[in-house]
Amino acid sequence: MSNYTLAATHLRFKALVLSLVALAVLSACGKKDDSQTVGQKIDSAVASTEQAAAEAKAKAEVSMAKAGDAMKDATQKAEVSGAKTAESIVGKVDDAAISASVLSEFAKDADLSAIKIDVDTKGGSVTLIGPAPTAAARDKATTLAKSIKGVTSVSNKLVVKSS
Repeated sequence: MSNYTLAATHLRFKALVLSLVALAVLSACGKKDDSQTVGQKIDSAVASTEQAAAEAKAKAEVSMAKAGDAMKDATQKAEVSGAKTAESIVGKVDDAAISASVLSEFAKDADLSAIKIDVDTKGGSVTLIGPAPTAAARDKATTLAKSIKGVTSVSNKLVVKSS
C-alpha cells in the first residue's frame, strides 16, 4: 500500500475520532439528565468516544489487511507475468540467434546461398525455404542446420533448381 494511501486512511481515521468526540460532547451537553454532573457527562462522552475509536480502528485494520492481501496478490501476478514475458523474449532471441547461426554456416558453403535461403526458427524448430542448386546441397543444408546448438528439428523445404 502506498504511503499516500496510508496517510489518507490515517487522516480519515483521525477525522472520524474527532467527529465522534464532538458528537459525544454535544450530545452530553444537550441532555437534561440532572443526575449526572458535568464531569460525569464528559467521562461518559470520552468513554463512548474511546469505544467508537476502538471500533473504527478495528475496521481500519481489517481494511488495511485486505488491502495488503490485494497488494500481495497483485505483486505475485505481476511477477508471474514478468517471468512469462522474459521467457518469451529469451525464446525469441534464441530463435533469432539460431537463424543467424544457420545463415552464417550457409554463407561459408559455396553451394548454398545465404541470401536466397529463408531460415525461420520457432522454439528451436528450423524451417528452410528457397532454392538449392543440387540435391546434395539441399541435404547438406539440413546437416548444417542440425549442427547448430539449440536446433531441435529441421524442416527442409528447399527446392532443387537445375541451371
